[in-house]
Amino acid sequence: MQILVTGGAGFIGGHLAESFAGAGHDVTVLDNLDPYYDTGIKQHNIDASQQAANNSGGSYEFVEGSVTDQDTVTDLVDDTDAIYHQAAQAGVRTSVDNPRKPHDINVDGTLNVLDAARDSDIERVVLASSSSVYGKPEYLPYDEDHPTNPVSPYGVSKLAAEQYARVYAELYDLPTVSLRYFTVYGPRMRPNMAMTNFVSRCLNGKPPVIYGDGEQTRDFTYIDDIVRVNQQLLTDDSADGEIINVGSTDNIDIETLAEVVQDELAPELELEYDEARTGDAEHTHANVSKANALLGYEPTVDIREGVAQFIEWYQDNREWYEPLVLNS
Repeated sequence: MQILVTGGAGFIGGHLAESFAGAGHDVTVLDNLDPYYDTGIKQHNIDASQQAANNSGGSYEFVEGSVTDQDTVTDLVDDTDAIYHQAAQAGVRTSVDNPRKPHDINVDGTLNVLDAARDSDIERVVLASSSSVYGKPEYLPYDEDHPTNPVSPYGVSKLAAEQYARVYAELYDLPTVSLRYFTVYGPRMRPNMAMTNFVSRCLNGKPPVIYGDGEQTRDFTYIDDIVRVNQQLLTDDSADGEIINVGSTDNIDIETLAEVVQDELAPELELEYDEARTGDAEHTHANVSKANALLGYEPTVDIREGVAQFIEWYQDNREWYEPLVLNS
């Protein structure tokens, strides 16, 4: 199949592009290489996907450009069977500082993709959404019927994008699926995430720094589980038109996460605390019953196992990855 992955040089998009190329598909990646974080890690994502294509007999093409460029999007979609729309301006704190940028990319960019797709013979558009659409919990774990009251411009933009996808499915019979990701982590993850910083600081003899009191909780989802459900959607139409949580086996508070990393790498260090960051959700926890019912989705990696795997990968790739973390 011919697959377009927008944002395919980023963390999740890069892993998706690599997996599809490795399965022998013809993959095109559209990414603007925005320096939201150091583009060195994005080049590693591109290289991994190209190598996967070389090994499998598939093909890989990288196009530098933005989903905000309607002509570019239309040209690429014309030759595509399936679209994995991962391109977005990520980062809650970035959106608090500049609300218009996530709107332009996450909302207008998504409309460009959807408009191009409805005018083509696309089998499916799979959209990356986020647990940030929920905001303050009225109950946990979140199911898809939970009220959506995002507490950041980023959350608002992802909510708007997934609702456009739902409406396009209903009005134009365009097969779309929106996946609400819950704090995805793993190899080549963004260097400005809490886990990367905890690991890096411990390896460098510095205590992990927790923003806030550490009681905020997250549902951390390992990248392999994300890739697996996206691969299934390439041929499975069971979730067309739906919005679905994709989370993990359990959630963990940030203080305990720091302690897990600390115990693994530097038990002699003491935790440090700093001021809480504006716009961060207090809690996230996914109810994945809908994903299980429609797709048979079962998360396979719990947080402690995933942390151990990430630490092992980090240590093997420390030479190139760590400078990105320290500069983030």
